[in-house]
Amino acid sequence: VRLRFADRIALGRNVYLDHGVYLHACPDGIRIGANTFIMHGAVLHVYNFRNLPHAFIRIGRDSLIGELNVLRGQGGITIGDRVYTAPLVQLLAVNHVYQDPTRPMVEQGITAQGIVVEDDVWIGAGAVITDGVHIGRGAVVAAGAVVTQDVPPHTVVAGVPARVVKTIDAGQAGPAAEGFY
Repeated sequence: VRLRFADRIALGRNVYLDHGVYLHACPDGIRIGANTFIMHGAVLHVYNFRNLPHAFIRIGRDSLIGELNVLRGQGGITIGDRVYTAPLVQLLAVNHVYQDPTRPMVEQGITAQGIVVEDDVWIGAGAVITDGVHIGRGAVVAAGAVVTQDVPPHTVVAGVPARVVKTIDAGQAGPAAEGFY
């Protein structure tokens, strides 16, 4: 495990950090709730060289951040309780401005609106969540989805860009849906 700015990292009771995890916490830090697992090779990165006002990562309790996930928290990332992410998920709370073709992209700045993932969400392997997205409670993001818009609670989204493909009803208990891990 590698920690940068360790004094800005708060870990709840029984947090598990697996081999190869990298936590880079500045300025408002990283907080990880009790009984949460951060799996092999995950990168939680809050790099704020542009003095953004909401740079942080907050993860609730009883959650799991999967292998090789990348969380870029320049705009702030808030993840609720009992959220599971499969391997290779990316949550990217930062984006480049590129609208002026007469200026180099690196001179045009960035946006950093933040990402919110409510409680009881499952995010499938390889999914990408872009800046400014809010994922509602109990939602499922299918493997490989690219989420560019808000996800309503208790829905399944899939595709590029992600679209609602199913509403989750209480009467639909049963085995996991095929193709969503």
